[in-house]
Amino acid sequence: QVTLVESGGGSVQAGDSLRLSCARSVFTTTTLCMGWFRQAPGKEREGVAGLYTGGGTPHYADFVKGRFTVSHDNSKSTLYLQMNSLKPDDTAMYYCAAGTCGGSWYDDSWYNYWGQGTQVTVSS
Repeated sequence: QVTLVESGGGSVQAGDSLRLSCARSVFTTTTLCMGWFRQAPGKEREGVAGLYTGGGTPHYADFVKGRFTVSHDNSKSTLYLQMNSLKPDDTAMYYCAAGTCGGSWYDDSWYNYWGQGTQVTVSS
């Protein structure tokens, strides 16, 4: 079973940057679809970004495009989310997810593995 652990969250001011990491507990050469989701208080969980670890073009939600960058280091089995120009609306618990590419990247129903989440708080 794949275990995911997020880190890198924190409390920052608007305009600041954070880099989130999602590490898999055991290295694997198996290609996966992975993504970042977030959930703010009182809101539904929403997709932020996603990619296929075997290569290709990453996907982004419109509300983060141009500010966030998702990447994967195959040698370290780690997914990253570089977040720049953070806004108060970005405040949420951010979750890393992984699965066997069963559907649309933003559809959280087919992801098999989820991390515990890391909190991001952006103050104005």
